[in-house]
Amino acid sequence: MSVEHVEVLVEEPSMEAALRALLPKVLGAVSFDIYPYQCKNELLARLPTRLSGYSRWIKDSWRILVVVDRDDDDCAQLKRTLEDMARASGLKTRIGVEGKPWTVVNRLAIEELESWYFGDWQAVRKAYPRVPATIPMQAKYRDPDAIAGGTWEAFERVLQRAGYFKGGLAKIEAARTIAPHMIPTGNSSRSFQVLNAVLSEMTAA
Repeated sequence: MSVEHVEVLVEEPSMEAALRALLPKVLGAVSFDIYPYQCKNELLARLPTRLSGYSRWIKDSWRILVVVDRDDDDCAQLKRTLEDMARASGLKTRIGVEGKPWTVVNRLAIEELESWYFGDWQAVRKAYPRVPATIPMQAKYRDPDAIAGGTWEAFERVLQRAGYFKGGLAKIEAARTIAPHMIPTGNSSRSFQVLNAVLSEMTAA
């Protein structure tokens, strides 16, 4: 069955801002709505009720995408928690259905949204031209999903050294400025590639 619409639940407004620019590039004619929460804890606390509500009315041609930062959580445990919430609400998730219809897919931004920016440095340079072109060649930034010491902090430091955001990284502004330049198929962040793959799968269904 063709996917007609995607409901997207995210943990904070900067992720919403980024996805509003990125999703049309991947989903094409498939419509979407994005619902941001104020933090990860709020999303996780309200997710069971939200999913239970969806289970009572969601159409077979709709999908639900939940995007959460891993932060310092155990990746496997966090994913298992999200999967359990979906199944407890009576919705089928993409995991384990083996080609059968599903409604919910959970995706983690390994580290944070900023790892996706490190994965598409040309987009960052188009938004903020004074940042060095050599950042992706430096060993500590080479794997966007494995930047030590906090990804958004590293991203903020790079931009501040180039003269941007001297008062602190404005995450929503950065998302709105960078994401329109991002090319989904060219991002070197593994977590972004996994997200892009499932979105592309929806449009191909």
